Amino acid sequence: MDWSDIYPQFSSKNGGADNKLVEFADIGCGYGGLLALRTQNPEKYQNITCIRTNAMKFLPNFFRKGQLKKMFFLFPDPHFKNNKHKWRIISQTLSAEYAYVIAVGGIVYTITDVKDLHDWMVSHFDEFPLFEKIPDTELESDQVVEKLYISTEEGQKVTRNKGETFLAVYRRIINRQTTWIIHSKGR
Repeated sequence: MDWSDIYPQFSSKNGGADNKLVEFADIGCGYGGLLALRTQNPEKYQNITCIRTNAMKFLPNFFRKGQLKKMFFLFPDPHFKNNKHKWRIISQTLSAEYAYVIAVGGIVYTITDVKDLHDWMVSHFDEFPLFEKIPDTELESDQVVEKLYISTEEGQKVTRNKGETFLAVYRRIINRQTTWIIHSKGR
């Protein structure tokens, strides 16, 4: 995707430094609180935009293979009813799409206040061979993690109401180590 019209200050064709690629994506970004900051402070925030699209269908149209360094799924819609689970933003099929657009070593952040949805997301990422869960001890030094709880309107509401939140963070890997045992009959 050509980002020069969306981020002209970073485009060499518009006098910017170079044609930088987007590195972070917040999928299902809610009501646009960060965009409100951009409107209130013109010229200050030139590195954020909102593209209204269906990420479940069109994500690879926006990002190259391995382009993203971080992906965020912050308080996604839980789609509570069983017949609506197919609309959840994390699934086996979509995990493959996410693995395609995120770089090896890239990080996927998920947080929700719905335990069932948390368990769903964790099970799907755990089952997918190109992601590994990052241990809590490693997350202690990740400056992004503390912001996840309060960076969205939904997160602020949960914090204000002293609700429980569930965090899971995954790293994109090349592939999990698989051990094969091959038996052969002696000749």
